[in-house]
Amino acid sequence: MALLLQAGDPYASVRQPEFRILLAGRFLFIMGLRMMSTLVGWWIYNLTNAPLAIGLVGLSEFVPAFLMALYAGHIIDLSEKRRLMLRGVSLYLLASLVLLGFSTSFTAIHLHRHLIALGIYTTIFFTGIVRSFVGPTFNVMLAAIVPRENLQNATTWNQGTWLTASVCGHAAGGFLIAGLGNTGTLTCIASLISLALFMLFQLKARPPLNEKGEKKTWDSVKEGIRFVLHTKEVLGALTLDLFAVLFGGAVAMVPVFARDILKIGPRGFGFLNAASDIGAIVIVLILTFFPMRRHQGKKLLLAVAGFGICIITFALSKMFWLSFAALMLSGILDGVSVVVRGTIMQLKTPDNMRGRVMSVNSMFINSSNELGQFESGVAAKLLGVVPSVIFGGSMTLLVVLTTWFKAPGLRKMQY
Repeated sequence: MALLLQAGDPYASVRQPEFRILLAGRFLFIMGLRMMSTLVGWWIYNLTNAPLAIGLVGLSEFVPAFLMALYAGHIIDLSEKRRLMLRGVSLYLLASLVLLGFSTSFTAIHLHRHLIALGIYTTIFFTGIVRSFVGPTFNVMLAAIVPRENLQNATTWNQGTWLTASVCGHAAGGFLIAGLGNTGTLTCIASLISLALFMLFQLKARPPLNEKGEKKTWDSVKEGIRFVLHTKEVLGALTLDLFAVLFGGAVAMVPVFARDILKIGPRGFGFLNAASDIGAIVIVLILTFFPMRRHQGKKLLLAVAGFGICIITFALSKMFWLSFAALMLSGILDGVSVVVRGTIMQLKTPDNMRGRVMSVNSMFINSSNELGQFESGVAAKLLGVVPSVIFGGSMTLLVVLTTWFKAPGLRKMQY
């Protein structure tokens, strides 16, 4: 039986053993994935010397993740959640081993660098398919483990865990690339994902709430889409974040800034990659103990506007400390957005539709990161690296201004 805990207790959800296991497993898994994304961006840029190539990494993951998301949501709602999650993590482990094979000296001798790049893109394409299933499943498992009255607290802890793993993965990725090279780094990545798999095996099975055959696939998918479109708070928050991430994806160009503009090498690259996540961790920790009580919608809009200003500052900076500070502050403001949006999604979604709604969320949010990475690569090719990042930050401000006047319901929202 779920443990009922006192309202206002910042440790309410983490007092439950199964939730702690989920957090530990997710931490190890996300840390491994962030190290992988850091490595792949640096690796591809050094193989091709083309900023657009970094954008193509995002596109290669975005296309399958986006196309599979709605079907994945239907399958998640009809599946035993633990088994589905373990299969997804296992396939990510396989992908890390494939990349490990591409990184060896044997491969470098016998394959042209463009063939190695093609192999990396192909592997990332298949991880996009897997991610369309495994990402939403983690959020569905959270809601299955934690009582509804503790979901806001659990969501904040979950986001904090994700962000902490992200900063550790980004920073460690840069340091490991400098110290161990690509092969050593991928060995560490495979080890982390293996440990995550071991932790997650300890969770209990979570059977589906929907009966198989109850609805046709397309009818089930349409039900999830209708829910998102008709729940204005959910739709507004997702749309705002979609365009902000799409145009404000300066992090995709961090390898270029680190190597060619700031000239700080792999170690400095690791710090820059971690900067936004450090800021996000700080604000999530604050919000865990001092949650927002009022005017969350207005704070969301102001935070996204501040995020856009930080991106423009980063683009114009020629000093490492200012670039780091701009990205760290952008992480603080983005953390506010992440917590507000995540809480809305968990509180507003019925249990029997969580797979489909979380998959729609992944189409808006997770895929927008990769599409934003591609947009950044294309813009850098057409405009130049610095003007493209300035353009992205300016477009983020325009999106916020438009949302402020066109979506008053989101601006006035509070929970």
